[in-house]
Amino acid sequence: MESFCIIDGLNWINIFGLITVVLMLIPNIWYAIKFKGQETKCECCRSMYILEQIGRYGSMFLMAFNIGIAEFGFASEKHFAAYFIANIVLLVAYWFVYALYFHKRTNWKSMALAIIPSCIFLIDGILLRHYLLVSFAIMFAFSHICITRKDSCEINSNTQQQS
Repeated sequence: MESFCIIDGLNWINIFGLITVVLMLIPNIWYAIKFKGQETKCECCRSMYILEQIGRYGSMFLMAFNIGIAEFGFASEKHFAAYFIANIVLLVAYWFVYALYFHKRTNWKSMALAIIPSCIFLIDGILLRHYLLVSFAIMFAFSHICITRKDSCEINSNTQQQS
């Protein structure tokens, strides 16, 4: 149960992790196209943004590619089933919240869109016993949620000032 790949000899690709990453990226790409040029309002320190990007890209890379460092695979078939079900449930929730977010952007939707991918990265790392992925996931979760929270607070205060 350690590696999943379509072609023998390519056990460095985690096909389920790759599919999960692609499915997480689709609504983000769609959002970037639909709201082209929109910048975040958050005035967080530059190091927080750097931490977020390191955590994000590190997590996505480690979900898709098995590099052989601090990863042990699933402990049992039950862990694989939990991984599979958790990814499906969280991806459906992510896409659902994104659909709501496209209709009307609110703080709770922004926070959900920060928390759900953090949970996907963390759960996958824990169930795969991939401790490097868990480390990157924690880095991403902390910084992404902080940035999203600060951005949501500033959007909220700007809306109240305009009223």
